[in-house]
Amino acid sequence: MSSIQPKKGEKLVLQEDCYEDHLKNGLLTLTNQRLLFEKTEGTLATLSKRTEELLLDIPLVEIKSSKAEGFLLKKVVVITIQNNIYKFGVLNNSKWAKEIEKSKSSI
Repeated sequence: MSSIQPKKGEKLVLQEDCYEDHLKNGLLTLTNQRLLFEKTEGTLATLSKRTEELLLDIPLVEIKSSKAEGFLLKKVVVITIQNNIYKFGVLNNSKWAKEIEKSKSSI
């Protein structure tokens, strides 16, 4: 579903449709090198979804921290070294936070 071309040695860790507070609907992808967010557009008539543009491409070395937040509205919160804060609504926020931290530590 993603249109992202992997870099040399890059492996997919997690990928999920999600919602970010400011960027809206998209596809969140975690690789062993970076965190990506692509804007998606869905069509209800055909029940299809396509990626439109890459909105975030954050190398893991630029992520200061990640944490799970929320009880009913589960989000994984990512803070970059530039103090940008992104809140992604995902199904298993604690899994995402753990995998981001795990991928960061193995760089």
